[in-house]
Amino acid sequence: MNFSDLPYLLIGIFSGITSGLFGIGGGMVIVPAMLVLNESSHHAIGISVLQMIFAAIFGSYINYKKKNLNIKDGIIIGLGGLLGASFSGLLLKFLNDISLTTIFLCVSCVFFIKYAFGVKENAVKNERSTLQKNIILFIAGSFTGIFAISLGIGGGLLIAPILAYFLGYDSKKVVSLSLFFVIFASISGVLSLSTSGVIDHVVIHKGIIVGIASMIGVFIGIKIIEKMQISSHRKILLCIYALSILGTTHSLLKKLAIISF
Repeated sequence: MNFSDLPYLLIGIFSGITSGLFGIGGGMVIVPAMLVLNESSHHAIGISVLQMIFAAIFGSYINYKKKNLNIKDGIIIGLGGLLGASFSGLLLKFLNDISLTTIFLCVSCVFFIKYAFGVKENAVKNERSTLQKNIILFIAGSFTGIFAISLGIGGGLLIAPILAYFLGYDSKKVVSLSLFFVIFASISGVLSLSTSGVIDHVVIHKGIIVGIASMIGVFIGIKIIEKMQISSHRKILLCIYALSILGTTHSLLKKLAIISF
């Protein structure tokens, strides 16, 4: 490890804090940050997915010790994530850097608008049987796994609204289940991306550095969320979305400018 690894360490800590606070894999921070550091979209996604394993396992362990994690629900949604994420490498074969960056930017904008305008803090709980609930959990995991890992964003941001609005889960349960889901999706995603040649020795080196640093951030993030009010929680999340959108937009414009010349 040398001085050039310092930006990756800092990015890892910051992304870990967002993982602990919001139950996300950290990709909304890491992918645009890697792009700003001139990593290719494929390498940015590979680094992001690899570090998610570190952040998600460590964060889920802490949540479990604090009795904030429902293991049964987490396993069902995680198995769905394994199935969906297994197709991520195949999707990356058909998309170039510009396409991936554009998709990531679109996803970021959609969720920014969703959270900034008209999102209800409390979901209306629906009466559902255990079977219906389990089916929703599995489908939600599968759908999220397909698209999230391909974009290097883990899935926490995609799956949280499903859990909150379709099943009426409270915010604390959403955060812990989302982070637990990322374990399954990221492991499957790493295997798929490795098979597709996206993850090489460079990605492994940088992904491990970011991943170890993210564990420090996860610990800090979980400590913060215990004392944070819902209104403050939402404002910080919106700031993260905004920073991600700005970073990704800058990267996309830079890539387009290179092509135009």
